[in-house]
Amino acid sequence: MQQRIGRRTRPAAQPSPVAAGWKETSPIGRRSSEGRPQLRPTWETLEAWARGRIQEFVQELLEETVPELLGRPRHERRGGIDAPVGYRNGYGKPRRLAMQTGTLVLRRPRGRSLEEHFESRVLPLFARCTERVAKLLPELYRHGLAQGDFELALRGLLGDGAPVSAKSIERLRATFVREDEAWTTR
Repeated sequence: MQQRIGRRTRPAAQPSPVAAGWKETSPIGRRSSEGRPQLRPTWETLEAWARGRIQEFVQELLEETVPELLGRPRHERRGGIDAPVGYRNGYGKPRRLAMQTGTLVLRRPRGRSLEEHFESRVLPLFARCTERVAKLLPELYRHGLAQGDFELALRGLLGDGAPVSAKSIERLRATFVREDEAWTTR
């Protein structure tokens, strides 16, 4: 009869593994981490790791909205005549969403032949930034951030992929000026 210790087997007549010079390894120690991405972040990769996890989470939330709408899981046929109509229709173009943790790139699932127009409650059609980021922009302007500095500041806060253009900054600035004038003349 042979005994299994770690990855090696030995006949029952041999001395104990420790006496033979073998190290008994736990199941965790037997696994090799070579060739696999790190599951735990380091200090240097913490922010990118967190942003990636948030992106995965939001993408999963978007994916869950379609089965709720269709009334059936992915790859399952419609259950009969009275079943809700509609089909999955792939994904839309990748979109950037600016959040306080940085900019995420998401793909919205699409549906076709639906009885009603499908719009995700998680990510509305034309949303490019969260409400907190939208509230941050006027505060930055009111605290003295100049129009020319907006792009640089937002790229630093939201990442290089931030969906902010010169026209959108000018539009926001005009809105801020109107709001400030209305507030000061009240």
